[in-house]
Order: sequence, then structure tokens, then C-alpha cells
Amino acid sequence: MEELRRQLCDYGRRAAELGLVIGTSGNLSARDGDLVTVTPSGVALDRLRPEDCPIIRLDGTVVEGDLPPSSETPMHLAVYAATGTTAVVHTHSVFGAVVATTMTELPPIHYNSLLLGGSVRVAEYATYGTPELAAKVQEALTGKQAALMANHGGVTIGAGLEKAFEAARLLEWLCEVYVRALGIGTPTVLTEEQLADVIIRAFTPPPTTPSP
Repeated sequence: MEELRRQLCDYGRRAAELGLVIGTSGNLSARDGDLVTVTPSGVALDRLRPEDCPIIRLDGTVVEGDLPPSSETPMHLAVYAATGTTAVVHTHSVFGAVVATTMTELPPIHYNSLLLGGSVRVAEYATYGTPELAAKVQEALTGKQAALMANHGGVTIGAGLEKAFEAARLLEWLCEVYVRALGIGTPTVLTEEQLADVIIRAFTPPPTTPSP
């Protein structure tokens, strides 16, 4: 778990540097088997030390650490239970929050939306840190790598912190493209057929060149 604690600090700093979180908002966690390490409550992510990050069991019991786990720990644990993923990143990024306060979903306005599962659902509002929010996020993530939370922020998952963090970056980029596009006109949403063509192309090997 020590390596995962170190990674939480590294990606926490990157999240702060990129503006994906501000102050003590946002949280990250990583899982190894039946243990999870999560960022602590009340500590800015750009000031974390590995020993600050509590280690807990999947039932929420603290195994190691002097600081209390993030208030959003119930959401992280619910996501692990539902998806079997190994990393969760929760952000309060600007464009993600804008979309989360105005939309019921982020439509697929770019083919890279497929990397997150297509359209991104916005979970209905619930107070942070509650079982109600955990359940709503759990539902919004079904079949997806990302979800937004109404009037709150975003959450992404991945096989390891690197993938979950890159998903968070992509989610914010897609939200920014959508919001900026609205300032010019009506964004064009890709159709199911267009998205299917992208998937076919991604999994079709290129033609081989005949030998002379």
C-alpha cells in the first residue's frame, strides 16, 4: 500500500496544479485487494504526504492512519463494490461543475467520449458524503468510466490511478469543449452510427501492404 499512498500524493498534486481541485475539495483513492487507501479529510491535495493517507477495509474500517478518511469515502467504497475498479478520482473542476449544474448528461460531442463510455450521466443531487449520493453515483457509473454529480463535480474510475486520473482530465476537456461550443452555437452531437463507426475503425487492423 505504500506505493499507492505515494501515488495518491503525486496525482493529488497534479490535480491541484491542473485546476481539477481547489483547496481541500476533491479526493482520490486506490484499491489493492480488500484494502483501500484514500486521501484524508481536510488536507489540500497538493500538501499530502504518504503517511497522511489512511488505509481502510472495504467496509470502511480504518486499518492504518491518524487522519480521518475523506468525507466522500462512502462514495468511493460504493463505486468499488459496484464496478470492481481499482482507482477512483473525484474532482471539482470548473467546466465539469458548470455542466453538472445545468445538464442531465454530457452528450458525446467528440469521439473521445467513447473512452469514458459515450455520454456522461449526471447523478441527481444528494448531500456530499451521504449514502444517497453514493447510490446515485453508483447508478450513474453503470457501464461508464465517468459520471458527473449535480451541483457538485465529477468522478472517474480506472484500472490504476493513472487511468482514473487521465479519465478525469478527459472529462474536464470534454466539458470545456461543450461549454465553449455553446458560446458559439448549438454543439453537434455524434450519432450512434457515427460512434459505432469509430469503434469499428479502432478495432479493425490496418490493411497490410503486399510484399514486392
